[in-house]
Amino acid sequence: MAFESLGERLNGIFKKLRGKGRLNEKDIQEAMREVRLALLEADVNFKVVKDFCAVAAERCKGKDVLDSLTPGQMVVKVVHEQLVELMGRENAKISISPKPPTVVMLIGLQGAGKTTNGAKLAGHFKKQGKRPLLVACDVYRPAAVKQLQVVGAQLGVPVYEEGQGDPVKIAQNAVAHAVKHGNDMVFLDTAGRLHIDEALMAELERVKAAVRPTEIMLAVDAMTGQDAVTAAQTFNERLGIDGILLTKLDGDARGGAALSARAVTGKPVKFCGVGEKLDQIEPFYPDRMASRILGMGDVLTLIEKAEAAFDAQKAEQMEKNLRAGRFTLNDFLEQMAQLRGMGPMQDVLGMIPGMDRRALRDVKFDERSMSRMEAIVLSMTPKEREDPKILNSSRRRRIAAGSGTRVEDINRLLKQFDMMKTLSKQMMSGKMPKNLKGLLG
Repeated sequence: MAFESLGERLNGIFKKLRGKGRLNEKDIQEAMREVRLALLEADVNFKVVKDFCAVAAERCKGKDVLDSLTPGQMVVKVVHEQLVELMGRENAKISISPKPPTVVMLIGLQGAGKTTNGAKLAGHFKKQGKRPLLVACDVYRPAAVKQLQVVGAQLGVPVYEEGQGDPVKIAQNAVAHAVKHGNDMVFLDTAGRLHIDEALMAELERVKAAVRPTEIMLAVDAMTGQDAVTAAQTFNERLGIDGILLTKLDGDARGGAALSARAVTGKPVKFCGVGEKLDQIEPFYPDRMASRILGMGDVLTLIEKAEAAFDAQKAEQMEKNLRAGRFTLNDFLEQMAQLRGMGPMQDVLGMIPGMDRRALRDVKFDERSMSRMEAIVLSMTPKEREDPKILNSSRRRRIAAGSGTRVEDINRLLKQFDMMKTLSKQMMSGKMPKNLKGLLG
């Protein structure tokens, strides 16, 4: 995940400060010098780093920090607040036109992930009840139209295209098509280049003048560092962007683009792509991102992911089963499916406050194990799922052959099922399990 190395550096700095009973100005100067180096190594813009450290150092020299009983924590609080301020204070939403359709013009350099993440964005709004339309205005890149059609079909979002026509005319016709067919949001996937050139800018200016978009959103690749910031500046000067879509935030990027883009352009990061799957896009919350960087976790995003994977009716039925003392392998399978729907386990655990990121990096989660569990349970008869106690050795061999697994895998699954059953019973009775670590393996 982006920011990992930055977070580790900052936490190392704060760990030294927490060991001190009192801080003096020399301690703060040394800490800010380390913070400055950590931010520069993360590829944050030099001017942004300079301003950030100057303000943070001044605030850390205040009486409330120096006289605090926990000065190290106070410095962490100051840096957290400065990071939030740097990234935009609060989540900025896409402007919605009072007269549909809302036209979102997606721009950016080639390779920034504009097409895929633009489609993800359309899918995000479709889940909220909107009727989006994707428009193929990139008529130069080979297979760009086909790529948009493929991701559009996967998301169930219609795609408007005219092949290798005039991008300005395509955009105009698409908006007219949206009005006629009731699409209340239009996402224009415009052309990109490997680098900014006059022909690209002139074309984008003509598209802007022709359709007067409600929102111009710039796709910025989190892995390109300072080049992304330079591109963002140029796009903003020529087109006047309204927001930033940060892509590839799940990679091993140093994260400098995310911290610099908003400060340099003055425009907020509104969404971020956090994975390769088409549902892995999130609204960008500066306070949550600052907490992740500083190792404080991200409980709110964790809750939102859980709610998105949560089926109220199934959960109600499961609660009734638990209260009646009936927890079956079907219930166990359903819980595993909901957990799987929250995303990669490593990312989910990384949102828990206090979770050691270094330890998580060393832990290898076998995401395929849930698929094996599902295959095992689905290879059982309905009676076996309801009452696993009847699974003798011959039944287990039959299930292993049917699911393409080993008897040892079935034994392991049944042990995990018993642990989950015990945990569920204790939590339903209002008691926390005595050996939670053992239950979690």
